[in-house]
Amino acid sequence: MVTEGSGTLPASTPEATAAQAQSREAPRAAAAAPVPEDSSGEGVLYSVGPGVERAVRGQPYERSSDDPIYRPLRIFTRDPAESRLEGSVGLVNVPYEPLQPGPVGRVFEVDSVDGQLGVEYPRVDLDDPFLLIRQGRDPSPTDPRFHQQMVYAVCSTVYAAFKAALGRHLAWGFDRATTTPDEAVRLRLRPHARQEENAYYDKECGEISFGYFQAAHTVHGVNLPGGFIFTSLSHDIVAHEVTHALLDGLRAQFALATGPDVFAFHEAFADLVALFVRFSYEQVVQAAIRKSKGRIEKAEMLTEIAKQFGQARGLERALRSAIDVGDDSTAPKLYDSSLEAHELGSVLVAAVFEAFATVFRRKSAVYLRLATNGTGELPPGEIPADLQTVLARTASKLASQFLTMCIRAIDYCPPVDVEFGEFLRAIVTADRNLVPDDPWGYREAWIDAFRRRMIYPKHVSSLSEDALVWRSAATPVPPIMALSFAKLQFEGDPGRAASVGELRRQACALGTVITDPRHLEAFGLARPDDPALGGDRLELPCVHSVRSARRIGPDGQVVFDLVAEVTQRRIVQARDGAPSFDFYGGSTIIIGPRGGIRYVISKSVRNQERLEQQRAFISGHRGRAFWARDAQGRLGPSHQAFKLVHTPPPEATSAS
Repeated sequence: MVTEGSGTLPASTPEATAAQAQSREAPRAAAAAPVPEDSSGEGVLYSVGPGVERAVRGQPYERSSDDPIYRPLRIFTRDPAESRLEGSVGLVNVPYEPLQPGPVGRVFEVDSVDGQLGVEYPRVDLDDPFLLIRQGRDPSPTDPRFHQQMVYAVCSTVYAAFKAALGRHLAWGFDRATTTPDEAVRLRLRPHARQEENAYYDKECGEISFGYFQAAHTVHGVNLPGGFIFTSLSHDIVAHEVTHALLDGLRAQFALATGPDVFAFHEAFADLVALFVRFSYEQVVQAAIRKSKGRIEKAEMLTEIAKQFGQARGLERALRSAIDVGDDSTAPKLYDSSLEAHELGSVLVAAVFEAFATVFRRKSAVYLRLATNGTGELPPGEIPADLQTVLARTASKLASQFLTMCIRAIDYCPPVDVEFGEFLRAIVTADRNLVPDDPWGYREAWIDAFRRRMIYPKHVSSLSEDALVWRSAATPVPPIMALSFAKLQFEGDPGRAASVGELRRQACALGTVITDPRHLEAFGLARPDDPALGGDRLELPCVHSVRSARRIGPDGQVVFDLVAEVTQRRIVQARDGAPSFDFYGGSTIIIGPRGGIRYVISKSVRNQERLEQQRAFISGHRGRAFWARDAQGRLGPSHQAFKLVHTPPPEATSAS
C-alpha cells in the first residue's frame, strides 16, 4: 500500500497475474535430446513453419525461490483526464522479473526514443532502490519515464492474463535477428513513436507504436484544447494494442484481411481484453458500482473505451462503448458484413458484454435480495458500502472468467478466415470441454446475446450447445501415438517445450498424418492435382504450430491438450480480368493426452464458395485497402495492415 496525498492506494492483483507470479519453476536445464522420429516427409509432403520454433524463444522470466512475487507499479487505470477519486490512478502488481533500464525484460523492451523529435529520453530504471520503495514513478502525463513504466506494466498484465488462460508460454508472431540462440525475442514498445492520432502493432518490425497528438480546438471532458494527448497513457489503448500482438502470435493468418469478419474480430477481441482487464482494478470497479447502483450496463466507467482519445478528437463521447442497448425496449445493433471493421467489431463486443451483464445479474441477485429484505428493489440513494464491495468483487471475478473464456477460445478457432459465428462455437466448445456443468448458464447467455444480434454460425442445425460444439475429423483418424503426452518432452512444465528439436519432431509427426491421402480432406487440405482446384497452384501443407494447453476449471479440474495449426496456400490464377491472389485452407487440430484427435476445426482449401467471397471482398471498397498489386499484377497483403485498419478515411469519426 502506497500513500498518495492524504489517502492510501491499494494494490490490485489480477487473478491471472497471481497465477503466473506465484508459480515457481525449476532452473532451466540442458534440453534433453529429442525422441527420434521420421522427418523424411518434411519438404516433400509438408513443410514446418517458423511458428513451430518460436515457442522456445521469448519465454518469460522464471522466478526463483528467493525472488519477490510481484513488482507493484502505479499506472493510469483509464485515462489521465479521469478523476483520481474514482480510481484513475492504480497500483497494480505485475509478475516480478529483473529489469534493465528502459525497462527491458524477457518479453518486452521499451524504446525511449521520441521518433518525432529524434531525441532519446532518460530510461526508467525500475530496479533503482528509490523507485522500488515508491512503487515506480509518480503517474504524470509530462514525464516520459512514467510513460515507459505505464506501457510496460499494462502489457505485462495482459500478457499474464493470456499465459494463465492458455496454460503455456506464449510465442510472438514475428521474428527478429538475435546475437545468440538463447537471446530472447521481445516485443518492442514505443511510447513516443511519432506525432499522429494513432497507435498500432507493426508485425513486420515486431513493435507497437504509440502516437501522440495535439487535441482539437474544441474538446469535451477534462481536456485542454490543443493540449498533448499520449496514446501510451490510455490503459484501453495499450491493452488493445498488445492484444493485437498476442493474438497475432496465436493465429498469424488472422493478420490477412480475407473477409469482413477477420479484422473486425481482431478489433473486437482487443477491445474485449481491454474492457475485462479494467475490472481487475478494485477502486475503479467499486466507484462504478456506486455510481450505477449496481447496474453494470449503466456503469460508463467500465463500458467506455478510450474516453480521452475520443473527447480530444472532438467527440462528445468515448471512442467506443461496450453497450449498444439504451434500455430494455431498444433493439441491439445487428450484424452487418458491410460495416467498417471497428463498427462491425462493436457488434461482437456488445454481444459478449451483454452475456457478461446477464450472468452478473444472476449472480448478484442473491445479494440484492438480502440487502432489500427479499424485494430485490434498491431504495433511492447510495447503496450500502458492504453491498458495493460484494458486487464489485463479484463483477471483478466474473470479468476474469469471461476474459479467460475469450482467450481460451482462440485455441478452438479455425486457423484462417475467422468469422464471428465460429468464435461462438469456439467459446461453447472450449467451455463445455472444461466445465460440462453450467449452473449459471454462461453458455446460454453467450448464445442468446449472439442470436439477438443475428450472429449465426454456419453449417449448424440449431443454436443448441450440442449443435454448436465442434466435431472430430469427418473421417476416422487413428491416434497419433508420437504426440501422446507419454512421448512428449517438456522442460519441467507442460507449458514449456523442451527444445526446438522436440517441437520439430512433433510437427513432423503431425505432418505425416495430415498428408496421408485418406485424411487430406478431413483437415481442409488437397492434393496438387485435385481437379477441384481448376488449375490453381497448391503449395505443400504447412504445420504452423504445435502447442500444449493446460486448462484449469473453476472447480480445480485440469485438462491437457495439444493445439496445432495446419494451413495450405492456394495461388488462385488470374481469370476474366480478376487478378491472382492467395487463398488459404487448413485446420486447427485439438489432440488429447493419449494422441487421439478430439476436434478438427477446418476451412477447406477446395471451398469455391469461400474463395469467391474472398475475391469479392478484396476487390470491394472494404478489402481493397488491405491488398496491393505487385509488379506482376498479383494481389498481396499490404504492409502494416494494423496501421491501415486504425487509420480512418478523412470523413470517419472513429479509430483506435
